Amino acid sequence: MAGEITETGELYSPYVGLVYMFNLIVGTGALTMPKAFATAGWLVSLVLLVFVGFMSFVTTTFAMEAMAAANAQLRWKRMEIHKEEDDEDSSTASDSDLLSQDNYERAEKRPILSVHRVEMGQMASMFFNRVGVNLFYFCIITYLYGDLAIYAAAVPVSLMQVTCISGNDSCGVDTDAKYNDTDLCWGPLRRVDVYRIYLAIFTALLGPFTFFDVQKTKYLQILTSLMRWIGLCHHDCAGPGAHRERTRRGHPPLANFLGVQNLFGVCVYSFMCQHSLPSLITPISSKRHITRLLFLDYALILAFYGLLSFTAIFCFRGDSLMDMYTLNFARCDVVGLAAVRYFLGLFPVFTISTNFPIIAVTLRNNWKTLFHREGGTYPWVVDRVVFPTITLVPPILVAFCTHDLESLVAITGAYAGTGIQYVIPAFLVYLCRKDTQLTFGCGTVNKHRSPFRHTFWVAFVLLWAFSCFFFVTAYIVLKETQL
Repeated sequence: MAGEITETGELYSPYVGLVYMFNLIVGTGALTMPKAFATAGWLVSLVLLVFVGFMSFVTTTFAMEAMAAANAQLRWKRMEIHKEEDDEDSSTASDSDLLSQDNYERAEKRPILSVHRVEMGQMASMFFNRVGVNLFYFCIITYLYGDLAIYAAAVPVSLMQVTCISGNDSCGVDTDAKYNDTDLCWGPLRRVDVYRIYLAIFTALLGPFTFFDVQKTKYLQILTSLMRWIGLCHHDCAGPGAHRERTRRGHPPLANFLGVQNLFGVCVYSFMCQHSLPSLITPISSKRHITRLLFLDYALILAFYGLLSFTAIFCFRGDSLMDMYTLNFARCDVVGLAAVRYFLGLFPVFTISTNFPIIAVTLRNNWKTLFHREGGTYPWVVDRVVFPTITLVPPILVAFCTHDLESLVAITGAYAGTGIQYVIPAFLVYLCRKDTQLTFGCGTVNKHRSPFRHTFWVAFVLLWAFSCFFFVTAYIVLKETQL
C-alpha cells in the first residue's frame, strides 16, 4: 500500500506520518523555550509544558474524530445519490466504512478520506452555521498567513546574522549589539540587501512545494528530523567551550510566576498542529493504531522539549540565555570548533524550512474548499496556479517588507492560535457527534473516535481556551498601561 496512488496522493507508512507530525510541531517554539524556562522556573515550566501538551493531544484526537465523521457523511451522501448503481448488499454495508464494523478492515487499508481530503474548512462548512464558518476562515487564514510570514522571515534572518557576522571577522553574537538594516554586510551590500537575497533563495527552493502535495517532501522531512536530534546532541553542553561555561552553570529558580505569561505563549505555539492534520493524517496507509502513534509522537516531542530546555537552563545562566537558543552556541567561548558553531548558528534553517511546505499546502487546500461548490471542479490553471500563488505571494511580500514580526506573532499565536488549537476542534467534535447520531442513528460507533469522548472534555477545553484568551488579553492590557 505504500506505493499506491490515490486521489489523496502517494500513501506513506504510519511511522513516516509520525515524522511529519514531529517536524510540524517542533518549529520556532522549541528554540525560544529555554529562555522561557529560565525565566519562569523549572518546576512551573515543566508542569505547564506537560499540561499544554496534554491539551493539544486531546484536541488533536477531537480533530481526527471530526475528520472521520465528516468523511463518513460524505460517503453516505454519495451512496444515496448513486444507490441505483450499487447492489443491495453494498448500499446496506457502505453507509460508512469508518462506522461499520463489517467494513472496518477495508477502512483501515485506505486513508480516512478515501476520495479526497476533508480539510478543516470543509468540516467547518458541514458542521458550523454561516457565522461559524466565516469566523473559522478568518481565524485559520490569519494564523496560517502569519505563520508563513514568520517562517519566511526567520530563515533569511538567521542566514543573514551568521554570514554577516562572519564577514565582519567577528567571533560570535554579541547580545548587547544593535544592528541596523542599513549596516554594511558584504562590501557595498547592506544587511537588508543580504536578507532579501536569502529570502529570494528561500522562496525559489521551498516555494515550488506549494504547487504539489506534502508527500513529496518525505525524504526532506526524515532528514530534518535527523538534523534536529543531532542538533540536540550538540546542544547538550557539548564542546570545549561548554566546559568553560559550566563554571558559570545556571541555577534556575523553582518558580517565578512573573515569567509565566511568556512561557504560556511559547508552550501554546510549540504544540500547534491541528490546522494541518488533514494533510498529514489522510495519506497514512493504515490507521488502526493512529491514536497510539499520536500519543507516542507527543511523548517524543515532550522529551525533546524537556531535554533541550533543561540542559539549557542548567548549563547557562538565565541572564546569558538568548531568545533564540541556538545563538548561545554561535560564540567562540562556548563552541571552539568553527564547523560546529556554524551548524548550530544555522540550526533554525533546518528546524523551520520543512514546516513551510506543510503549512503552505494546508492554506492552499483551505482556499480551495472556501470557494468550492458542490459538484463543481476547478480549471487546471485555477487549481494548479492561482490557488498556490495566492497562498505563497502574500507572506513572501510581508517578509520582504519587514522582518520585525513581533506584533504579528503575538496576534497569530495568542488569538488565532488559541482558536485553532482549542476552540475549533472542541466545537467540531461536539457538533459532528450530534450530526452523526442524526444521520446514522443512536448507537453508531466512530472507529476513530477520541478517547476523551465524554462531553466534559469538550467543556473543559473550551473553559481552558477562554482562560487563555482572558489571560493573554489581561497581560497585554497591563503591559500597555505600564508603558
